[in-house]
Amino acid sequence: MVKIIAEIGWNHCGDMNLAKEMILAAHNSGADYAKFQTWSVDRLKSGSWDYDGRRQIYEKAELTHEKHLELKKYCELIGIKFLSSVFSIEDAKMLVKIGCKEVKIPSFESRNEALIAYCLKNFKTVFMSTGTSSYDEIRNVYEKINHESFYLLHCVSSYPCKPDIANIPKMLKLKQLTEKIGYSDHIQGVESAKVAIEFGAKVIEKHFTTDNDLPGRDNKFAILPSDMKNLSNYIKLRNEMLIDHGSGYQSCEKDSRENYAGRFDG
Repeated sequence: MVKIIAEIGWNHCGDMNLAKEMILAAHNSGADYAKFQTWSVDRLKSGSWDYDGRRQIYEKAELTHEKHLELKKYCELIGIKFLSSVFSIEDAKMLVKIGCKEVKIPSFESRNEALIAYCLKNFKTVFMSTGTSSYDEIRNVYEKINHESFYLLHCVSSYPCKPDIANIPKMLKLKQLTEKIGYSDHIQGVESAKVAIEFGAKVIEKHFTTDNDLPGRDNKFAILPSDMKNLSNYIKLRNEMLIDHGSGYQSCEKDSRENYAGRFDG
């Protein structure tokens, strides 16, 4: 079964009611996880985000310990799994404190061996996007891993990403390392995710929102509930069509086999 991660991230802009609306919409649209991002602006270094408005969004959207707990409990209440991305060991420690068993490592930290080692030790399931890293770098990290539930998610860290640079064949290289691969998708719509599933993705991560007109870059290319429902319906249909009924004819064909063959003389 392909797992779907609805990447809400910072799309809620710090509005907890909106965050819960997004969680509920993700659940109703068939997502398995509602994912957020864990950081502390106090530890944010200087960068381009100081001049393009992102720091202000970071400040508004930062989730405190209490807000993490509130969102996690709401996810549990309605029946969707809570997940969050961590950018440092300090972020990961917060998720451990609130009882998270699963965690996401974003592409930018896919070479951060100290963070990866901490997550492997403290979480039952680890999803890691592999954007910004070469195959050799990914292999170097993966060969040091001894973990039953570690997923490598192919990713191109471009926002939004264009189809002609999606580089889906790279997933075949990741499959040489593990069958537990996925796709963190930044292309608008869901057709690209469907292609990735046919290349073996066991996990699909899509940026998710309830309104593309909300502030911030990610809301602009995130998929809507109707798109998420399209993707989840595709996965359900695909699962049904891949049920193995053997190589013979099925019982539903018996009448056609016995009564329709040779029904016209001549």
